[in-house]
Amino acid sequence: MRPHVLHQVIRAVDVADKAMGYTSELWNPEPVNGYVFFKETSMKKSTVFEETYNKYLSLISDIDLLPRAARLGAELAGDALIIPYYEKPFRISIDGIFDEAGKRANFAISVVLFQYVFSCPPEIPIAGDWVTCREFKDAGPLAGYFISNNNKIIETTFVGNPEALQYACKRLGGQLLDDDPSWDLSVAFDMLPRIPIRLRFNDKDDEFPAQCSILFRQSAESYIDMESLAMGGTYLSGMLTKT
Repeated sequence: MRPHVLHQVIRAVDVADKAMGYTSELWNPEPVNGYVFFKETSMKKSTVFEETYNKYLSLISDIDLLPRAARLGAELAGDALIIPYYEKPFRISIDGIFDEAGKRANFAISVVLFQYVFSCPPEIPIAGDWVTCREFKDAGPLAGYFISNNNKIIETTFVGNPEALQYACKRLGGQLLDDDPSWDLSVAFDMLPRIPIRLRFNDKDDEFPAQCSILFRQSAESYIDMESLAMGGTYLSGMLTKT
C-alpha cells in the first residue's frame, strides 16, 4: 500500500480513535465515551493494517538504522533504535516496534515511528520558528482537520477549567512554561526527539471564547510527513482529554 493511501485509512479510523482517547490495540477497537468508529469493518481494518505493518517492516529491513540515530535523536541498542514518543521509549528494529514491556506498539504509534525513521533528513536542519500546522507547505486540508480534532477538542473539554488541563499536561509529562504572558497556560511536550510541541491555552473571558494553539518548529516537516504529524497531535489531544 502506498503511504498516502495508508494515511487516508489512518485519518478515517485511527486518528479518530485517538481523538476519543482509545488506548486499546487499533485492530481490536472498543467504544470510548459512547462512540464506536467503523466497528463493522474491524476485521477488514485488521487485515489492511497488518499487511501495511509488514510492508513497513520490509522497508525497515532495507535501511541501515545506526547512521540515523544521531539525526533522529535516538539511542542505540544493538541493531535497534530507541525512540521516545511522548516520553515513552519504543524499540525500532527489523523485528518491529515494541514498548519497554516488549509489547508491540499499536498501529497508529507504529506508523508515526516508521515514518519518523523513513523521513530522516540527511543532516539536522535548523529548528526554525514556532508555527501552526496550517503554516507547513504540505498541510493542505489537514490543517482544518487538525484544528477540529485537536485545538477545538481541547478548547471545549477544558473551557472554564484550565487547572484540569494543567493537571492533564503534567500527567502526560508536559513541562509548564512561563514564556508568553498572553497565554494562561503554556506547556512543552516532545512528540519525538526532534519534534517538540508547544501547547498554549487561554480560558474564555467576557470578550473571547477559550482558545488553544498547538505549535511545532518549522523543522518538523523535515522529519515527518503531515499525516503522521497530525496523528501525533491527535494522540496528544486524545490523551489530554482521556477521562
